[in-house]
Amino acid sequence: MINKKVDNVQVALEGVENGMTIMLGGFGLCGIPENSIAELVKKETTGLTCISNNAGVDDFGLGLLLHKRQIKKMISSYVGENAEFERQMLSGELDVELIPQGTLAERCRAAQAGIPAFFTPAGYGTEVAVGKEVREFDGKMHVMELAFKADFAIVKAWKGDTAGNLIFKGTARNFNPCMSGAANITVAEVEELVEAGTLDPNQIHIPGIFVQRIFQGSKYEKRIEQRTVRIR
Repeated sequence: MINKKVDNVQVALEGVENGMTIMLGGFGLCGIPENSIAELVKKETTGLTCISNNAGVDDFGLGLLLHKRQIKKMISSYVGENAEFERQMLSGELDVELIPQGTLAERCRAAQAGIPAFFTPAGYGTEVAVGKEVREFDGKMHVMELAFKADFAIVKAWKGDTAGNLIFKGTARNFNPCMSGAANITVAEVEELVEAGTLDPNQIHIPGIFVQRIFQGSKYEKRIEQRTVRIR
């Protein structure tokens, strides 16, 4: 029986070293691997290139790594909720690559599928296309984008089994699935870890073949970036 379960986050992140490229799932603060991010802070790993849709907020998510100056480069789509990110970018302390959101997702998915590159019309005629190959398809110009190359992909799922099969919940089913299997090693932290064969195969979003290590996380805060309510 295949068993990819590891005892804790410390074992799950063994091999993470300074200067590595790491994918981190989530959308805003939804579905982020909270336990793994906290462990990266404790490990004091530096010089990281982080691929993530967002950069967290000042005091949570990837914002914790930014405050410790552990991130050398951010490859993201939307970063408007993090003042420290803005400060480091404008001061030249942080290298930043901003990518259209769909292109970011597809570069992850291409890496997952073993596709080295693809063409997209997004970004043509802008700074995004500078230095990249451009081709015309059906009368429309497209930019060639390369698949990402990452050392680790760290994702967070609602439920998983010891064989690495994953089920995501709600908005967390965004960048987490396409990052699974898109790096040399994929680590999954889950809210509930069950024995292999327990999950309904029809409900599984990511098969275990894309996951190398899985562990059960704990004490998830699940913060909301901006809570907006109606006046009663």
